[in-house]
Amino acid sequence: QVQLVESGGGSVQAGGSLRLSCVVSGYIPRRLCMGWFRQAPGKQREGVANINDDDSTNYADSVKGRFTISQDNAKNTLYLQMNSLKPEDTAMYYCAADFKGWCLLNPAQYNYWGQGTQVTVSS
Repeated sequence: QVQLVESGGGSVQAGGSLRLSCVVSGYIPRRLCMGWFRQAPGKQREGVANINDDDSTNYADSVKGRFTISQDNAKNTLYLQMNSLKPEDTAMYYCAADFKGWCLLNPAQYNYWGQGTQVTVSS
């Protein structure tokens, strides 16, 4: 089993920055594909960014140039650096992982999920 625990959410004003972290634990025999997803009230969960076992990355068009996904394999930690935040970025942010090794921004591809961390951006 793989456990994911997110942290780093909070409330910021538009234009501000936050860095989300996701610590991965459990039995991990090989590199995972990992991603960040978000869900706003009344909306479907959407992919924000993901990173694969070959270090390739994908970003949603809405966050390109503002968000950066990265990972520290030594610390088993996934990060999402969020800059130039907008009110429309307000959502619960979830970390997800899967043993496929290579994934896209489709939530159905991920079998392991964290509990989420709230991000609120005020105008």
